[in-house]
Formats: sequence, structure tokens, C-alpha cells
Amino acid sequence: MKNPIRVCLGFFQRHVVDKLASVFGHGRFSYPFPQSSSIATTVDQFTAAAQKLRRVPTRSHHRRHQHAPPQLNTVSAILKAHERVEVDIIDRLPTPFGLVRSGVAPDHPETKIVTNQFSRVAQNERCSFFGNISLGSSISLPELRDMYNAVVLAYGAESDRSLGIPGEDLAGIYAAREFVWWYNGHPDCRNLDPDLKSTDTAVILGQGNVALDIARILLRPTTELARTDIASHALAALEKSSIRKVYLVGRRGPVQAACTAKELREVLGIKDLAIHIQQADLVTTPADEVIDGTNSLFFCIVSWAKIEMKNNRIRRRVYELLSKAVTPGRGPSSGQRELHFVFFHKPDKFLESDDRSGHLGGIRLEKTTLKGEDESVKQVAVGTGVYGDISCEQVLFNSTLKFYCMLALKSIGYKSVAVDSLPFDNHKGILPNLGGRVLADASQDRIQYETGLYVCGWLKRGPTGIIATNLYCAEETLACISDDINKGVLMSNSPKPGREGLLQLLDSRNSRVVPFDVWQKIDIEERRRGSLNNRPREKITTWEELLKVASE
Repeated sequence: MKNPIRVCLGFFQRHVVDKLASVFGHGRFSYPFPQSSSIATTVDQFTAAAQKLRRVPTRSHHRRHQHAPPQLNTVSAILKAHERVEVDIIDRLPTPFGLVRSGVAPDHPETKIVTNQFSRVAQNERCSFFGNISLGSSISLPELRDMYNAVVLAYGAESDRSLGIPGEDLAGIYAAREFVWWYNGHPDCRNLDPDLKSTDTAVILGQGNVALDIARILLRPTTELARTDIASHALAALEKSSIRKVYLVGRRGPVQAACTAKELREVLGIKDLAIHIQQADLVTTPADEVIDGTNSLFFCIVSWAKIEMKNNRIRRRVYELLSKAVTPGRGPSSGQRELHFVFFHKPDKFLESDDRSGHLGGIRLEKTTLKGEDESVKQVAVGTGVYGDISCEQVLFNSTLKFYCMLALKSIGYKSVAVDSLPFDNHKGILPNLGGRVLADASQDRIQYETGLYVCGWLKRGPTGIIATNLYCAEETLACISDDINKGVLMSNSPKPGREGLLQLLDSRNSRVVPFDVWQKIDIEERRRGSLNNRPREKITTWEELLKVASE
């Protein structure tokens, strides 16, 4: 009998799990499961990013690690397709579901229904969940590689991109990831405590779906949020919030906005909300350039916009929604909340407050224009040398743009972090790979792989794409694993210890494992607390209390 092949997969895509079943006919698979919301800045959080897959001729066993729902389909498919397959999931947090719990907006309950499917899979007698286990502190990547024939890293992007401009470390500036974790009750950001009372204006740098989520949470009536599973501490802060104006600042124009029509439609539909968009930004005629170093400069959306809309249905729909949202000559009524879309500007400098040392007082913006010589080349935003400070009190779209604010949220993208001593491309924020196989040395002309080490998701290609993108990404990586299994690349002289070895090692280190039945204690308690206030659940948001309830 051939020695079993064990593959440890760590990713956040449900699609990977779905495809594993169709890729591997017989075998035993194991996965350590990284938590989707466990996007963090230390190696300890990478635990949720490793998944294991082990194949045995007589008994199949799978272990898997994921960030979000994409993993669920794979696990389910494996269990259905192979009677001898077992699935083990490892997560940094004591709670499963990853980004479904900590990333999906609280007012999107329909997206969270997938947790029901995961719960059914996790309760299968051939599936196990191991929460509260961190890669780095509980177990290292080299140890996982010793225990499994293959390891797939898919811990996503646990850090945030930096703008690299002066003043970025001032108080009052937050990464979108932190703010989302805060209102979703992630224990790592329980104490973020953003000041929502000292200013009536928030500036969000970015115009993607995450930026729109944040704007919606800040502007939506709290009576509506109170019916969701938003963290109680966030709801309390929002109920006392003074925020009445939100500015969404984008480097490019409305045609290039990174959001989807669905998300845009939702934020535009908030009750009693005034929408502000400069009519000139919606012009799609060729632009005139005036650059003389002193005169003000304004660029309309160039004719490329028409080309982009013609070739992209989503962009055309987004542009149409923004155009219809404009109400010329109509200002907000007294007390009405406002959402301002600011196009063709990028942050140049964060300004310190005159009244509070070390705190944000304003943002200096530079006007931009779109550049690209060929219609086949993506239009990029470049600075024009015309600057202005954005003021909360008034915004003048000419050579002087005055803007004072005390709360800024950077929704400019996530960034993956290197793990252990593996090669890492800091510029792209990815683990160098070819089709999902991790490269041992990306600098050499001759391709060399890290045997048995694979990558998937954002860590593989960067923080871009949608669900369909993740599906293709997962299929590509799994095809590599399948090919290596068939070629005997992952065979070892002696059987790998897999799950048994993992549990023995964790036990020897007194690591406290939270299995799925113990997580259910947390789940029941959260639902009980929520029912007292007519809410779906009241999330437990500190590490201490999560583990305390798990022990009861």
C-alpha cells in the first residue's frame, strides 16, 4: 500500500473546497482552516491560512482552512463524493465562518445564510473544526509541512496598504479593515473606539465596495442597524454619532469607480439621504488640459470613459446610477445626512489639528487626471500639481479646496504579509508562485518550487477579484496539487502523521482547542442575548469572554 499523501490547505475560498472533491478520487484529506476575519499583522494569525489534504487508498481525510464561504462548497463536495474522506478545520479564532462573521456587513444577512451550510458540513461525523489555533504561536509552518505532504497557504491579506504620505500616523485615521472588524465584533478590534462625536464629517479614501459598506454603516439610521447583528459597542457609538456628512474620495472618475452596482444602489437608497456629485464629473466629452503651474486645472472624464462603458456593463450601470442620483440645484434639508462623491482627487497630506496635537485636522488633496495613450491600456490617475485642503464646512471645487476633518478611513486595499522565511514579493504583496505552486527562489532563471507548498487566493494573486475570480484561482491551484499527486511528487518514504500528529503537538504545548460543539455554546449564548433585544444575535467580542463561554 502506498504511503498516504497529506495536504494542508489554508485558504479563504469556499471554491477550493468544492473543487477538491472532483480533483481527488480516493484518499484521506486533512485541512487546517485559517479564519477569514483573522486578517492580522502577525504570524500568529496565519494559522487559519493553512489547510491540509491527505490521501489514503483505504481512507480519505481532508483538512481545510478558509476565510469565507468559498471553502464550504469544497468540503461539502468532498464529503459527498468520498465516503472515507474526513475534513478537519483549523481557525485562529474560537469562532468559525471567517469573513462571513467579521467582514460581511451586518445589514447583509442574506449573505450570511451560508453559515447554515457550513454548520451542516462541520457537524458531519467526518468533519472536525479546531478553533483558537494560531500559525506561528500554536504551530509553525515548517511543522505543518513535516506533518503533511502538501500545505496550501491561503491566509489572504492580513495587513493594509499604506498611502505613504505625511501625517498618516495621526490619531483619527483608520484602515477600513480595522473599522469593519470593529463594527462586526472581531475581538482584535474590540477596543478601536473611533471618535464619532467630535466631528460631523468623515472622509473615506476609496470608492470600492468596502468603502460603500462603511459609508452605509455611518449614514444608515441606527433604528435599522439595531435589527442586525452589528456589535453592541459599535451600535452604541453610532447611536451617539455626530457624523452627518461622508465624503467618498476617488483618484479616478465615476466610470472607473471600483464598486458594484448592487452596493452603490444600496447606499444611494438610504432613507432621507442627500447625494452630492459634481455635475462636471459626469461629463463624458474629451477633456481640455490647462497646465501652466499657476492656473487652476480641471479635467473632465475623457472620451476613454465612453470606451470603458461600452466594453464593461458593470461600469456602465454604475455610471448610470451615479448620473441619476444627481439633483441639480437642490441642497440638503435641515438635519439631513449627506453623501458626497469626490472624483479626480487623491490625498497628498494629512494635516495635524491646530487644537489637538497628534490628531487629524484635515486632508490636503491633489487633483488628478486620467492618463493612457491607447484605448487598450487601463486609464490611470496621475497628479496634476494642483492642490487643495478639504474642509468639513465647505468644499469649493476650484483652485482652492478646503477640507477640515477629524475622522478619515483608508479603504485603499489590503496587503498580504510574509510568513516565516518564505520568499515574498513586497511590491505585489504576494507569495511568488507559478499557477499556485510556491517558488523556492523567484530571482533565479531556472524555476524551482517549494515541494509540497501551494498558495491560493489573495496571497497568490493580490487583493483583487470577485467570487468568480476566486473560483478560477482555486481550480488552478488544485490542478497543480492533483498533477503533483499523480506524478508522485508528494509521496514520502514514510506516512505523514497528519491530524494525529497535529493534535499530539498541540496537546504537548497546552494549546486550548475549541471544537465545533464548543463553538456552538458561544453561538447559543449569542443568540440568547440577541433575542432579549429582538436581534439575530449579540456577538461576544472579547477573547476573554469568548473562551469563558466556551468553558462553561
